[in-house]
Amino acid sequence: MWSEIEAAIGDALGAEFRPGRPTPVSGGSINAAWRLEDGNRAVFVKTNRRAALAMFEAEAEGLAELGNADAVRYPAALCTGIADGHSFIAMDWITLRGRGDWAALGEGLAQQHARAADAHGWHRDNTIGSTLQPNARDSDWVRFFADQRLGHQLDLAEQAGGRALLDSGRRLQHGLAPLFDDYAPTPSLLHGDLWSGNVAFDDIGSPVLFDPATHYGDRESDLAMSELFGRFPADFYAAYDNAWPLHPDYAIRRDLYQLYHVLNHGNLFGGGYFRQAEGMIGKLLAEIR
Repeated sequence: MWSEIEAAIGDALGAEFRPGRPTPVSGGSINAAWRLEDGNRAVFVKTNRRAALAMFEAEAEGLAELGNADAVRYPAALCTGIADGHSFIAMDWITLRGRGDWAALGEGLAQQHARAADAHGWHRDNTIGSTLQPNARDSDWVRFFADQRLGHQLDLAEQAGGRALLDSGRRLQHGLAPLFDDYAPTPSLLHGDLWSGNVAFDDIGSPVLFDPATHYGDRESDLAMSELFGRFPADFYAAYDNAWPLHPDYAIRRDLYQLYHVLNHGNLFGGGYFRQAEGMIGKLLAEIR
């Protein structure tokens, strides 16, 4: 496997790449991760089963789309492919640390969100975690979110043991419009999975984002995800709001956007996430009655 991966990286770099033994990198739960280094350059590689190639190809395209915004630093994907029955993605190695300039991330994210498309979605589907994320373009954000985000997760919940929330979930899916009174979001370029585990800082303290679920949609959904598993530091939100203030009703829709990720966790891991989702659905239904 490794000789094929090394050859593909060399082709992508346009130079011979002869690294030493791959070094495992910890931190991920979906893919195996590795560092390859030949003395001149280090490369980060993720591997998975053959069937995961489409996931890696979508990730590579997403990293390019986000990197082209020139707002926040993302790793540059070098190549993807199949090697000895395994899929892989290779990208530039960035030495990461946990502390850095959160205000710069807030400013940069607002700049990234200002990059807009003419419709919500993207030109291809991708994944949120290991779950398929459909992205068929739609000019109507409420319809897009109802069908391709909330509805899709409810379809999966029906198969994954979350049947108790289906009736209330479907009522919410088909009744979202009141949550968007006087608010029509621009299709902004989104990270799509913006939680603290996908944020770090480089060796000079500048922010780096990775593992995106790239698409265009309501910028509030990125901010909502950033608050789901422990809020980012206050400097981040202050800088973002200074660059592009949020709508006064953001807090109501925040629960809706967080529900998408809680449902996804329920579909992946079951248990308490579905109970949490039930409570969130009830709260949102109370807002639209």
